[in-house]
Amino acid sequence: MNRRDFLLQAAAGAAVAGGALHLSESAAAADTAGLQSTYSAEALPWLRGNLHTHTTNSDGKRPPQFVVDAYAELGYDFLMISDHDQLTDPGPLDAKGMTLIPGNEISAKGPHLLHVDAKSVVPPLPDRQAVLDQIAAEGGLAVMNHPNWTGNYNHCDLGLLEKLQGYAGIEIFNAVILYLEGCELATDKWDRLLAQGRRVWGFATDDSHHDDHRGLGWLMVQSADRSAGAIVGALRTGRFYSSTGVTVDEIKTDGLTVSTRAANAQLFRVYGAKGRMLATARGQEIAYTVNPEKDGPYVRVEAFGEGDSRAWLQPMFLA
Repeated sequence: MNRRDFLLQAAAGAAVAGGALHLSESAAAADTAGLQSTYSAEALPWLRGNLHTHTTNSDGKRPPQFVVDAYAELGYDFLMISDHDQLTDPGPLDAKGMTLIPGNEISAKGPHLLHVDAKSVVPPLPDRQAVLDQIAAEGGLAVMNHPNWTGNYNHCDLGLLEKLQGYAGIEIFNAVILYLEGCELATDKWDRLLAQGRRVWGFATDDSHHDDHRGLGWLMVQSADRSAGAIVGALRTGRFYSSTGVTVDEIKTDGLTVSTRAANAQLFRVYGAKGRMLATARGQEIAYTVNPEKDGPYVRVEAFGEGDSRAWLQPMFLA
């Protein structure tokens, strides 16, 4: 089975479960240190969704209602249609039980970014900081898209990501780049930003334009309810993980120890600053106790399942 076919199979069968910081300088300080988790200890529902997909209103191959129907059939809980530089109004669409979030992809005249929970079309100014400022002023949320697209892996280079302020995160997995030049992953740039103390979250999307793109990457959001406001609020605070097939069953922190479990995982890895692997464990769970003198300023966990399926947890910073 090739990579694309496996990801499609994983998507169809996925379970839909319904800044810099200072390291401690003494043993006493280490005793009081802890990990800051974005996840709630409450038993909140996990909602599956996608923020990046296109319709015939831009360069997608299917009309909006067809796209909504297709994601509903995959068991998604929320969806944002992100046509290029225009809003596809979700109001007239039959949501089929999903929550439809208004938004678009700002793509002309510069690196692409998602405008999540858009109230209006923000002009695609070449000055991307001005774009981010306007999104923030309107109460929206911004995500920098597919940083490692193009043959030079520099659709949005690290220098620009370091310079720009006000975006919630970056796409660390964008499935459509599997079919294009570049790399679908951008954890390299994510780790560089996190090592600088930037609180940016990692997003997975499918960026679907064609039927065979759909359902290859998604978010699992820990949300108090199914309203757009609650979902966007959870995205803003990092209360979600990204996945291409692994379903995380438990995420816990206790002082300096992080533990997580996933029934369909086969391997876990814990990463620290600039992508250094701190620990690995085969099986369905891992527990790791951070050494605040060596591991900071953050740790993050990846879970690997069958084939190329995986999940990315959000970073946990030392407090």
